[in-house]
Amino acid sequence: MAYDYALVHLKFTIPLAGVLTFILRPLLTRLDLYKTLALIVIVFTATLPWDSFLIHNGVWTYPPDAIAGPRLFLVPAEELFFFVIQTYITSMLYILFNKPILHAQYLTTKEDSAPAARSIRTLGQAFLGGCIAVGALLVKKGGDGFYLGLILVWACPFALLTWTFSGYFLIQLPLVCVAAPILLPTLYLWVVDELALGRGTWSIESGTKLGWCLWGSLELEEAIFFLMTNALIVFGLVAFDRGMAVLNTFPHLFPKVPATPSPLLLLKGVLTDPSKYDMKRVHGIREAVQRLRRKSRSFYLASSVFPGRVRIDLVLLYSFCRVADDLIDDAKTEAEALDWIQKLTGYLDLVYSTTFTVSPSENTAVQTFIRDNFPKSDQSALQLLPTNLLPREPLYELLEGFKMDLAFSHTGGKGEPHLPANFPIRNEQDLELYAHRVASTVGELCLWLVFEHGHRRLSKDKEDSLVQAAQTMGHALQYVNIARDIAVDADMERVYLPTNWLKEEGVTPRDIIKAPRQAVVQRLRERLLKVAFAEYERSRAPMEMLPSDVRGPLIVAVESYMEIGRVLRENKGVRSSKNPKRATVSRSRRIWVAWKNLASQ
Repeated sequence: MAYDYALVHLKFTIPLAGVLTFILRPLLTRLDLYKTLALIVIVFTATLPWDSFLIHNGVWTYPPDAIAGPRLFLVPAEELFFFVIQTYITSMLYILFNKPILHAQYLTTKEDSAPAARSIRTLGQAFLGGCIAVGALLVKKGGDGFYLGLILVWACPFALLTWTFSGYFLIQLPLVCVAAPILLPTLYLWVVDELALGRGTWSIESGTKLGWCLWGSLELEEAIFFLMTNALIVFGLVAFDRGMAVLNTFPHLFPKVPATPSPLLLLKGVLTDPSKYDMKRVHGIREAVQRLRRKSRSFYLASSVFPGRVRIDLVLLYSFCRVADDLIDDAKTEAEALDWIQKLTGYLDLVYSTTFTVSPSENTAVQTFIRDNFPKSDQSALQLLPTNLLPREPLYELLEGFKMDLAFSHTGGKGEPHLPANFPIRNEQDLELYAHRVASTVGELCLWLVFEHGHRRLSKDKEDSLVQAAQTMGHALQYVNIARDIAVDADMERVYLPTNWLKEEGVTPRDIIKAPRQAVVQRLRERLLKVAFAEYERSRAPMEMLPSDVRGPLIVAVESYMEIGRVLRENKGVRSSKNPKRATVSRSRRIWVAWKNLASQ
């Protein structure tokens, strides 16, 4: 029996911690480990004297035949380990549920928050303040409410402190990201506690407890204790993430932020006056995230494993690319589409003018141009594009790719005035040029963001090799995109399959437009996918030269998209509910691809 408490850990807490570690290991970053370790130190330091006080005053007792023997301030070693393992388990669950979340979008101020959020924050403060007062009265009174009072007096001040500083941010977060990491370990530990109390591993002495049980032998005080401690752990992690979000979101306040900031710098982030927040930037990030969730799910999933500011800037870059593409694709006439390209060119000309050295969001002339020329719903995508970190050439090349799209709308021959006389993708060279302009450029821009954010800058030769690989990988990804969207493009009277390929099969672009699901289309799709995977194989190996902290995320971004090609090859593509003509990859498969590739790094 001397190892009864130790057996609780061997049977219940350590196996759960091991499973969570296995699941999360590929996703864990140094920052995740840093905040988990920091919280364990804080929890251990705050709980040890309180636990020791309980034992000294006879509230908690441990039968000698249930513990191994070693103690610190009368607290058994097994109990000390419980401080650590509970914090670790709850932290892992929090990280698991919050990994997909870009916390920057949830930063807010009192003025920016909805009235309901303000009321919830005020009610929360009042509730926690009331709990402290009730706890103090119970402690002063002693007797049956003594232990419950000690729980409230010890836990609620910490909860009130974190709620006061991070309440608005916590309320903004998706409910599941906060509630699940609190409730799941609480329910689990309630079961464990019920079993332990039933076996007499530890006990609460009569005269200090109310004697009410939630069920079986689970004392009400123990149930509240586990709920409160898990809430405190999650509140602490939320405060940490809010501090990191402030550091990463506002370069004007914190120009340089290391991957693992010092506790002092993190505290500055937490204590930064919200009135200094650039809420226009936060709103723009929110719009960018929503845009990606709707239109680029593969990249949105991949972006969740990028660190800090790199993730924010990648999201903003992709948001700009989507907005530019949609402005041109949604144009009702060729003239309107050309007008958008001219406006986008004017925007880039102004941003990269040698007379301006600040970012678009700080440039008055650029801001005026955006307001005067672009829809309000799209303005933030241009305002927040991190052009100060990006070379101009790929962005101009991207616009040239859009011009190739417009070639499909040129007036055609007799009888079919809405179709072009000559489709622009005549051969593989045209196909590669198009892919280079609309996809390789984006891959190169992503890579430059990685370089500019200082992720262990490489030698010039290695950087050049990686840029070349990014361009080649761009070809592969665009070929997969074309292979997936043959039917969708046909609805727009576009055919990106090389015309000479069609001729070899005895069909014309017009035949594909009229019947995009005929057998010949599948053969052409397979041919295009073969080229795509050949380009992928050429460029995949150089990615191993990337710095370790971004190599995994970039590989996940690539593999998530190439998985669409694999699904097309298997002919098992799940049809999108929003667009039945477009094959997609199931969410579970995308998650598996991400986990598998991160685990291999």
